[in-house]
Amino acid sequence: MILVLGGTSDSIHICNKLNDMGLPYIVSVTTEYGRDIAKKATENVFLGKLTKEDMVSLIKEKNITQIIDATHPYATVVSSNAIECSKIINIDYVRFERESLIKQIDYDDIYVVEDIEQACEIANEKGNNIFIGTGSKNLDKYIELIKGKKLIARVLPTSDVLKSCEELGLNADNIIAMKGPFTEEINIATYRQYDIDLLITKESGVAGGFLEKINACKALNIPAVIITRKQIDYPKVINRIEDIEKIV
Repeated sequence: MILVLGGTSDSIHICNKLNDMGLPYIVSVTTEYGRDIAKKATENVFLGKLTKEDMVSLIKEKNITQIIDATHPYATVVSSNAIECSKIINIDYVRFERESLIKQIDYDDIYVVEDIEQACEIANEKGNNIFIGTGSKNLDKYIELIKGKKLIARVLPTSDVLKSCEELGLNADNIIAMKGPFTEEINIATYRQYDIDLLITKESGVAGGFLEKINACKALNIPAVIITRKQIDYPKVINRIEDIEKIV
């Protein structure tokens, strides 16, 4: 049995590949939205946040022989726990990692930073109407660290996400509830509609519409702040769905 750590569109592609190969697996997700998406591929879905101890228990209970980690590139705690668990139980761990697209950017007005704090420093200095293109997670940090500016956050259109935004003090003027990824044209229209003068985004890869966000900034001469991925020493990494056949 394979344990797929999911919650991303990539993980669904991996599940479909495993379905084609006729291999048994279970998908672990942390949100109801992630569960709903995963159920398009399989009914064998585990919903809940796993501590390291929880993951070890799940691995033993389901007789897991391999972990395929397809979590978001910034879910570093989950990945680190999974690597440790694979060593404890002595099973194979494979990371599916979206390839970095930063080298493909053809735009000079970008600021590549390591964390939210650095991104907010630049936002305070250079922006007024700031587009948060990193989703709903960590919105509390942006609100805390960016002062006297208007924040526009694009988030998933689910009730729990919208409720969390409202609890942080964001209202309809600050929230764009849409599911991506988005084309360059949609991003351009959005930036114009909200008079955006600075973007904060993560290095999310093709599936996250990363280049489309940056190219829209280029079209409108808007500076973009990019929060890079934290580097983890993964034991084994693949970058293409087709490579699943080589590692299972």
